[in-house]
Amino acid sequence: MVVRRAEGRDARRLTRMVRSSRAYEGRYAAMVEGYRVGPDYIEAHRVFVAVAMDADVEKGADAARCGERVLGFYALVVEPAELDLMFVGDQAQGYGIGRRLVEHMQGEARRLGIERVRVVSHPPAEGFYRSVGARPVGMVPANPPAVMWDRPELAFLVGSQGEK
Repeated sequence: MVVRRAEGRDARRLTRMVRSSRAYEGRYAAMVEGYRVGPDYIEAHRVFVAVAMDADVEKGADAARCGERVLGFYALVVEPAELDLMFVGDQAQGYGIGRRLVEHMQGEARRLGIERVRVVSHPPAEGFYRSVGARPVGMVPANPPAVMWDRPELAFLVGSQGEK
């Protein structure tokens, strides 16, 4: 697996990952219905993808031609610093990809001089964020009709005093 900067050509795959996530089934489905990760979003933010590389890609062939698989991604908004999106494909969960993406995000934040990254978590993902070092800081109240439930607010401390 390799983590690389997302490109406009990744937009459809990232959108599909968001819209098809089992984490957003049932009462949470409305949150991602119609959601789009477009090339404009990818250009405006620091979006990175975790990709599976097959043997041809490792030898330098064109990744798109060789069937590179996107396993997950995250988007770091720089000002104000926030982990805006983070998804791992349903079939790729449980293999440490989310943890690796968080580590990458923290390194990216440090390189940019960011000391604290805010996360407004999807409620079922709160345990994951805590397990990788995010600290709870409060709750963000529901904002109907877009979001019908309260969401945990957490923070990663990534500066010199923060966790790795």
